[in-house]
Amino acid sequence: MNERIKHLLLIVFLWLASAASYAQGDAGATARIDATHITVGDQVRVFIEVHNNASQSKLQWAAIPDTFNNLEVVERGKIDTVKQGDVITYKQRLLVTGFDSGSFFIPSFIFPVIPNSGTAYTVQTDSFRIDVQTVSVDTTKAFKPIKGIIFVKGSWLDYIWYIVGGVVLLLLIIGITIYFATRKKPLPPPVPQGPVETLQEYTMRLLNELDAQSVWQKGNVKEYYVQLTDIIRDYIEARFKTSALELTTDEILYKVQLNKELRPYHSLLSSILHTADLAKFAKAQPLPQEHVEAMEHAKEFVNTSKPVAVTETTPPQP
Repeated sequence: MNERIKHLLLIVFLWLASAASYAQGDAGATARIDATHITVGDQVRVFIEVHNNASQSKLQWAAIPDTFNNLEVVERGKIDTVKQGDVITYKQRLLVTGFDSGSFFIPSFIFPVIPNSGTAYTVQTDSFRIDVQTVSVDTTKAFKPIKGIIFVKGSWLDYIWYIVGGVVLLLLIIGITIYFATRKKPLPPPVPQGPVETLQEYTMRLLNELDAQSVWQKGNVKEYYVQLTDIIRDYIEARFKTSALELTTDEILYKVQLNKELRPYHSLLSSILHTADLAKFAKAQPLPQEHVEAMEHAKEFVNTSKPVAVTETTPPQP
């Protein structure tokens, strides 16, 4: 009888665990730390790992403040992305320190998840207790007296090598100056004129240079989108002869709808400009995949909007 009860309880436990796992959706968040006791000023590393199924939902990164519970975030690592099929795993490392002694808590970080269909929900990491201790002092021993200043006798021979080095450096500078002053400078060779860039080639070169600078990878997300949107706005003005630099995103998209040539690119431009507005004005932190997609959409817009060359054909003679 006891064996049957144990077996039944095991089945119920497994069913409850499965139901709890299903209720959490297709996303999850974990965190771990490498120390629970530190001295004032020492650092604790916090490792955050979040995953979600990109085909079923969209994950928003948690808003992590610079300070919490007398603890400070002194460094934020970049968000690394690992993709396995449709499941994307994001990882970030934080360096946390404390300058007051006591027991403090690293809070849970909450990540909103927006499914393609259904109700939005959140996943969160565990919280951790950190004990910050002061440097121990042995109060049983007496204070040691302050020692007086000890004067050391010296002579000019102590600086002989500095003197020799200064004389050699002075002679070297004089010799180089005389050499270049008396040397005839040859005329520079003529600079070969390179081929003239088209508007598309010029714009693609600017986009490739911005991509190679790894601006958002270094944490300068706002600067990345400022440069990216400036390049796109300049291209719209030059290619389609319509103002864009001084307009808001909604004004540009309204003009795109009215322009016959620009209308097919409304979706691409909307994705780029709205993501940029979130990063520049809402202080949001788009995910690394969104940074990459913004650059890909910009390049696709420039490549596919090249003007089509029209050649005139002579009608056949009767």
